[in-house]
Order: sequence, then structure tokens, then C-alpha cells
Amino acid sequence: MKIAIVTLEAFNELDSFVASAILNRVPRNDWSVQICCPTDSVTSMNGVRISAQQPIEYANDADVVLFGSGMKTAEYATDRAFLARFALDKSRQLIGAQCSGALFLHRLGLGTGTLSTDTMTAPHLSKEGVIISDRPLHVQGNIASAGGCLASHYLAAWVIAMKTDWQTAAEIIHYVAPVGQKDDFVSRAHAVVVPMLP
Repeated sequence: MKIAIVTLEAFNELDSFVASAILNRVPRNDWSVQICCPTDSVTSMNGVRISAQQPIEYANDADVVLFGSGMKTAEYATDRAFLARFALDKSRQLIGAQCSGALFLHRLGLGTGTLSTDTMTAPHLSKEGVIISDRPLHVQGNIASAGGCLASHYLAAWVIAMKTDWQTAAEIIHYVAPVGQKDDFVSRAHAVVVPMLP
């Protein structure tokens, strides 16, 4: 199982790192989560510099592709040369986006007409005819979008549930949730994610 987390210059750490940390807890030998970047290294919106684990093109062969967000997402999403590096297929891949990463779903023709995103990106997508969901996670078929940085655990839980089962996702969310609130976090994740499963 190859999972690509698309992480760009000026990325939001919560989007990429929370998803990566949660997804990497799946106890399967064939499970590989990779941070994919357009260059050898990228720097986050808060100055954290990381090395790419894989190039962007890794996403094209991955089983799951998640687009993170960041300060330059809108710039990348209008760069035709950058967009041309993707050859995604929603019939065989799970494809998700966090916050402004929803711009990629729309620009790559993967959107479903309705997307969840952050409050800063929503007006721009609305102007392009996208209906903005008021839910933290919106799913249609193999396409998912999450709105708000801390919704990244919902997106990760959806991937885990889709590729393994809900129980595995619930156990991982329970583990990473705050002490004293573990059952609450699992219950809330269940309410958000399970209705979105086939």
C-alpha cells in the first residue's frame, strides 16, 4: 500500500505531519507512507525544512494520494507545468485533500462539485462554482476533502478505514487522542468518518 502525502513549499505542518504520523501507525508490512515534494527539500510556513522522501510523480503510482495545504497552494494550483506532473486516477486511487489542497481536486478535475475546505479557501472555490460543505470531511466515491487543520485526523482515519477497517482506524485514533478524552475522540471520529464509508 503506497500512500503519497503531497507537501509543497510553505506547507502547513499540521496537514502533512499529522496525517503522516497517524497513517504510519497502521501495523502492516506492505504499508508505506511517503512525503512527496516538488523539489529535494521544502520549508514549511513556519520555517521547518524537510527533505522529500519521494518526488511528486510518486503520487501517480500510489494507492492513496493526500494533498496538504500551505501558503503557496493557490500558486501551485494555477501552475500548469506543475499540474502536468500529476496523472491521477480516481477509479483506482483514494485521493484526498486538506484545506487549500482542495484546489488541486478542483483544478485536476477530481472534485465532485462539493468540497470541504478551510475558511480562507472557500470563497475562491465558491467563485469557481464549487459548493462548500459545512462538514469537516466530505466524501464522494474515492474523493475526500477535509476542512480545518485539525480535521487531518479525520482524513487519515478515512484512509485507514477504507484500506483496512474502521476498528483499525478507531484503535489508532484512540492511541493518539489526549488522555481523558480518548473515547470522545473516537466517538467523534466515528460520527464523522463512518457515514462516509461505502
